[in-house]
Amino acid sequence: MEGTHCTATLLGPGDDAAVIAAPDGRTVISIDTQVQDQDFRLQWPSGYKTTGFDVGWKAAAQNLSDINAMGASATSLVVSLTLPPDTPVGWVEDVADGLTSGIRDLGAATCSVAGGDLGRGREISVTVAVLGTLDGGPAVLRSGAKPGDTLALAGTAGHAAAGLALLESAIPLETLSAELRGLAGLQCRPRPPLAAGPAARAAGATAMLDISDGMLRDGLRLAAASGVAVDLHPGPLERLKDVLRHAAEHLHTDAGDWVLGGGEDHGLLATFPSGTLLPAGFTAIGSIQALGINERPGVTIAGRSADTGGWDHFAH
Repeated sequence: MEGTHCTATLLGPGDDAAVIAAPDGRTVISIDTQVQDQDFRLQWPSGYKTTGFDVGWKAAAQNLSDINAMGASATSLVVSLTLPPDTPVGWVEDVADGLTSGIRDLGAATCSVAGGDLGRGREISVTVAVLGTLDGGPAVLRSGAKPGDTLALAGTAGHAAAGLALLESAIPLETLSAELRGLAGLQCRPRPPLAAGPAARAAGATAMLDISDGMLRDGLRLAAASGVAVDLHPGPLERLKDVLRHAAEHLHTDAGDWVLGGGEDHGLLATFPSGTLLPAGFTAIGSIQALGINERPGVTIAGRSADTGGWDHFAH
């Protein structure tokens, strides 16, 4: 992970700490952890074996997405690996390759790995902290949505959740079509739309967040932070479901559960003033409504209350 560094990394691996530039006097920071058998399996019921590259890529993707959701661009990240002593060296090297490839291939051109730590433990745990810059502009918060705003989505919805279901299935992954294997690949190596965050900020987005725990659950977080109601429109939701119908039929389930409750695509949910020309990659999927008397923030579909569902880290 000691390869070429971006200009923000003034001092990379080799000393006790890295030195990172903060040109506008502020640093955007986020941190996330993946733990074996909680966030990934080394071997899935479908027969797929998780590679170190998968884990490294996903660690990069989910952290870069959090910076993206603020309208910022990532500048540097540091990684801490906790590993059982029998972990193959090649697997660990693949983690490093996955991290750097994820950064590069997802388009985080201003970011590089600045350092990290290695320790011993009973299971594999990968923690990444990422730094970012707003380049002098304001951060896009969850709390700025206003009644009348357009609600828009960037990225995919439900694809990683469909992939998870396929990985957890007893159906051998190798027997599936390329389309279905691709969904499993998006669970292992998500592709957040990193250009969309800064573009949304430039277009005047009033609120934004990363969909990490499901459209309904994260939509409720946006609604609660902004003191509004989020109303999803059925037409766009049906189009999102249509893309996943083949996978849903294969597993005898409802694609809607993936679209509304699946979050690890790491798409963006953003709000824009009515009439705003949405930036490339965003599609209108709903609107922001004012709260009625004694009404609490929530998420509806065509005005009808929707069960939030989604991922709860302490319920699984």
